[in-house]
Parts: sequence; C-alpha cells; structure tokens
Amino acid sequence: MAVDLLLGLQWGDEGKGKIVDVLTKDYDIIARFQGGPNAGHTLEFDGIKHVLHTIPSGIFHKNALNIVGNGVVIDPVIFKKELDNLAKFNLDFSAKLLISRKAHLILPTHRLLDAASETAKGKAKIGSTLKGIGPTYMDKTGRNGMRVGDLEFDDCKEKYRALANKHEAMLAYYGVAIEYNLQELENEFFEAVDTLKKLTFIDSEEFLFNAMQEGKKILAEGAQGSLLDIDFGTYPYVTSSNTTAAGACTGLGVAPNKIGGVFGIFKAYTTRVGSGPFPTELFDKDGETMGRVGNEFGATTGRPRRCGWLDLVALKYAVQVNGVTELMMMKADVLSGFETIKVCTAYKYKGETITHLPYNIETHNIEPIYKELKGWKKDLTQLNDVNDLPPNLNAYIDYLEKELKVPIKIVSVGPDRVQTIHR
Repeated sequence: MAVDLLLGLQWGDEGKGKIVDVLTKDYDIIARFQGGPNAGHTLEFDGIKHVLHTIPSGIFHKNALNIVGNGVVIDPVIFKKELDNLAKFNLDFSAKLLISRKAHLILPTHRLLDAASETAKGKAKIGSTLKGIGPTYMDKTGRNGMRVGDLEFDDCKEKYRALANKHEAMLAYYGVAIEYNLQELENEFFEAVDTLKKLTFIDSEEFLFNAMQEGKKILAEGAQGSLLDIDFGTYPYVTSSNTTAAGACTGLGVAPNKIGGVFGIFKAYTTRVGSGPFPTELFDKDGETMGRVGNEFGATTGRPRRCGWLDLVALKYAVQVNGVTELMMMKADVLSGFETIKVCTAYKYKGETITHLPYNIETHNIEPIYKELKGWKKDLTQLNDVNDLPPNLNAYIDYLEKELKVPIKIVSVGPDRVQTIHR
C-alpha cells in the first residue's frame, strides 16, 4: 500500500484541515509530517468550529488513528491546551493519538529566542508566529535538541537544563529586552509534559511500515504551504521545515517509492500572512472584499491575511515541485460577485516576460501579467451538486486545469465539511 499525501500549494492557510477531515473516512491513519503549532488547521461541522495546531485533522473520526510524526516539533504546553479544548468531545486520545519518539520538543526558551530574534531584526523581521519553531529546528539540525523519546529516560530534566542554560546565554547575545519569568514557564512546561507522557509514544517509521504491510490506508497531512518551504519557498520569509512532498518522506520515515497520490490544495485566489513578497497582492476594494468575505485571519495568530488574485506562475511551480496528481480548489464561494476574475499568468522580470518562479520575487523586481475571465454572481454556499456550479465558475476551473495539467477533483464552497463538491 502507498501513502497518499495532502499539502498546501500557496503560502499556507489553504484549507488543508477541512479537506483532511472530509477525506479521513477513506483512511485508517492520518499522519502529520512537519511543522509545529505555527500551523492552524480549521475544521467546521455540526455548527462548531475547531482549530487544531499539532493534532492531525482526522482526530474527530472514530475509524482513524492519528500520528504526530518525527518531522513535527511539539510544544507540550500548546499540545495540552489542544487536548483540553477537545476533552468535551469524549475522544479516546490514548487509543487514537500516537506520538513519534523522534519528534523534537519546543522548550519555553525556544519561544523566548524566537521573540528576541524577531525583535532584534526590527523592520527586517520575517513575520514569525513566535511559537519557537525556528529555534527548535535549529537545535535539531545542530544535533543538541530534545526529543519526545527523551521523556522516557531518567536524565530528562538534566537534558532540559543543559539546553535551557545554553538558550539563556544566547538571549543575552541578542541584546534586546525580553521580559520573562522562566520558573513560571518551566512549571507550565513540565505540567504539560506530564500530560504528554500519558499518550502513546511510538517508533513511527516502524509503525507506518508495518501498517503498510497490513494494507492500511495512510494519509500524510502537511502544514503551512509549499511557498513557505525552507528550500523552495520565498526565502527568507519561509518556515523552518520542508513543507513540500519530499518532507513527508523525511518527516515520517516513508520511502519515496511508497508515496501514492499527491493532493494539492489551493485557494481560488491567493493569501499570505506575515512578511514577504506577494506579487499579486491587492490594496484596493477587491482585496478588501476577499479578506472580508473570506474571513481571512490567521488561524494561529489572528493576523489579517494579505489577499490577491490567483498567481498561476507560483501555483505551477508548486505543482511541479510536489508532483501533484490531484488538485482541490478552496473558497470558490468567496469570488462570487466579482464582475471579472484575474489570474496572473506571467511576470515581467528584469525586462523579460517569464512564466517560471525566479530566484527573487520582491515587488521591485516583479510585475504580474494578468488574464481576465468572467466572474459569477451565484451564491455557491448552498450548492451540493457539481451540475449546479455556474458556467463561468466551470470556465474558470477548466482554464486552470488546462494550464496546470492536473485535474481539480474537489471544489470547496464554504467552511463546513458538507460544503464540498466532488468532481
């Protein structure tokens, strides 16, 4: 059996959580493979909105196991809050939620380092979520991080103390005022660690290998988006992990030849949270309408998302890098009411017209070239049949499929799991 993979193709916030929730009925295991609580996966059903940060989006389905893979970084404090928020739904976490021993832990001092680094950058800040993600991955690659499996050994607190002492020395280096009470933060951290230790820790690469041997169906759930990939994103305004398809192999211990379908999710337009280049960003009433109608606020930070037309150059790039086999278009309903829909098909770059994503897409280097298509007026939010989609929306979908050379299998017309049209 192969592992199917679901990931975002833009700068995150594409709606991955909803689609994982929709697809989970067809899978035995849902596995997160990278990122940390900087992710915010929003699910909505039965009139209730849920925001998950670390826990996989299949947690509400009785049939599925949920695994937090080795490529994820875990903040026990945030993780405990997630569990507490879900307690009223009577979910059996001991049976349904498994944690890789090789996943790294976010310490309180990682969050302090994140804040100090961002403050020291001043106007050059990258727009970090300040969750300690970057410093944790730095310790991981620096080979002195602390992992979930360390919590099972008697020298756990000694390892913590050595790393925290190092971090405090680094805080002094930044030379910026970060107020904190480390004793208070540590008390909260170790209380949350005690909760984490009540869950089942696994050697996830072995677990998933055996599951495949047994014919189990597995869906790997990505976080953030392809344009935030540490290697292939709009560096340095990126996250600290590999958000692209290859990250599923290293983040779960799954061999490349075991990856099956690659499901790419994108919005019918484009959004971005935080700093960084955004060629199709709008500063007019159209951008304001997208943000208002689409309720475009970061699920983790609450920050308003920047909005713009669909960037087909960047989307083609993401499809190519990930080897996408199926596409899923989100928030088609937000574009209802626009007389004209624009799509960026190329860039003017250094005196040339190009159709690939170049090394640098800062605004002063790039001018987007647009194609215009006719909009649609119809309210899509009550539709449940593909045959009811307005002709101009079908024309928009057909155009994108032709350009991307990948079929669009799902069109989302609202935030609820039932507002999903299969094609």
